[in-house]
Amino acid sequence: MDAMREMPDNAYDLAIVDPPYGIGINSQSQGKGGGVAKKIEYTKKDWDKAIPTGKYFRELKRVSKNQIIWGGNYFPYIWKDGCRGLITWDKMVYIPTMSQVEYAWYSEDKLPKLVKINNNDSNRLHPTQKPVALMKWCISHLPDDTETILDPFMGSGSTGVACMEMGRKFIGIELDKDYFDIACKRIEDAQRQYRMDL
Repeated sequence: MDAMREMPDNAYDLAIVDPPYGIGINSQSQGKGGGVAKKIEYTKKDWDKAIPTGKYFRELKRVSKNQIIWGGNYFPYIWKDGCRGLITWDKMVYIPTMSQVEYAWYSEDKLPKLVKINNNDSNRLHPTQKPVALMKWCISHLPDDTETILDPFMGSGSTGVACMEMGRKFIGIELDKDYFDIACKRIEDAQRQYRMDL
């Protein structure tokens, strides 16, 4: 909120955010090949005790022209504006302790979309880390003039990595120093790779 207060109206073409859902997730089981589950333990943190306020979502809509908000079904504030732009992510893996799909609210009045991207990644660094491929899919379905993307809940930096791999400008905000450092390293590595590929 402090950072967004300093930003002008419509400063970003898009905000892709994955805010806390208020479900207290700290660790989870993650599926491995052959149907064997592997338990991944993450450092216990308090970031997922409550959802952002309506004031947060109003500020997010003020600073960005469009928004994709993951976990949209957890946030009653965003639906009052109405929208057909629902994205359903089929994770393509069944884990008894996790949802098989996840929803994102999209600010544009578009028909609902379904995306199938496997979430069976044993190298996750954050308990709710989204696949880079999912973030790239989101960006690829935007108008070509979408240049600057904001993620005010950066986590481990998947959106930033996707932006670097696609040559888009990215601004990320993360309060947790451990996750901030992880995100910076992932984004810097992706930026170096993008430059080498040019």
